[in-house]
Amino acid sequence: MSGHKWNKLGRIFTPAGGHPELLSHAANPLPVHMSGDVYRIFFNGRDAGNRSAVGAFDFDIMRREVIEEYHAPFFSAGPPGSFYADGVSIGNCYRVGNVTYLVFMGWQNPPDAHWRGDIGRLIVHDDYTLSLAEETAFIPADHFNGISLSYPWVQAMTSGGYEMWYGVTYDNNWDAGNGEMLHVLRRAVSANGHEWADAGDAIPFALGVAQAFSRPTVLVGPDGAEDMWFSYRSGDGTPYRIGHSRKTGDGWTMPPGDPGIDVSAAGWDSEMIEYPFVFRHAGQVYMLYNGNSYGKTGIGLAELVQ
Repeated sequence: MSGHKWNKLGRIFTPAGGHPELLSHAANPLPVHMSGDVYRIFFNGRDAGNRSAVGAFDFDIMRREVIEEYHAPFFSAGPPGSFYADGVSIGNCYRVGNVTYLVFMGWQNPPDAHWRGDIGRLIVHDDYTLSLAEETAFIPADHFNGISLSYPWVQAMTSGGYEMWYGVTYDNNWDAGNGEMLHVLRRAVSANGHEWADAGDAIPFALGVAQAFSRPTVLVGPDGAEDMWFSYRSGDGTPYRIGHSRKTGDGWTMPPGDPGIDVSAAGWDSEMIEYPFVFRHAGQVYMLYNGNSYGKTGIGLAELVQ
């Protein structure tokens, strides 16, 4: 797949702000198929202190219609001292046996130190409610020799086992020398979906070009080819954009690549575009994404036309 082009279908959801834990934002959209053309789309809303919780709405993708919006959060930020005390940022879902897990970044924002993240898991129950799988971090940052982890994406491999793409900051790379952090995307593997080891490969980066990555989403083609979209910042002061990398015989191509989607000339996604989630439905490939202000202006839908 090359020469990507996404056709924007418009903004499908704007947060209503009716609950104190979901006052603003609808970041990191994550579709979970329910039946037919209907998905439960989980997202991250924020409270007055910017702590993120998980909200949701049910959406008919063919009719482009919100069927139901849920007032209360499906999962909340944790108690003080927990690995998700300052919020959760959701990645994607994967299945091990009869259990569906939703992986997330757990935020800690201590008053006397830099914010940081570890990886946690929720269980997606048969009624599409959520509960915490483990009380402690599923994968703490030091497991991968980092100081912060973010936005995991897990998928089963055709060869068996699982792979995970995750964001990681090492050492003191909160500022890579140009006022922007260095946060890269790396790959881990697991035989059983529970115990993980870094696989040694990563998405290429370049300071001043693409250096602060988040929210990878992978599309595997019928021929086994893999395309990845993600958020990135270049380090030159430009807000988030969506980038792309493709797996080739020589590894993954250099971002920002060929995303096929950019900010609009005006409106809700004219300043920033980020947090993609790519998926297939009824033979078509779709992308959910966010716009201005890290998801404050809502969720958009696009379809892959090339």
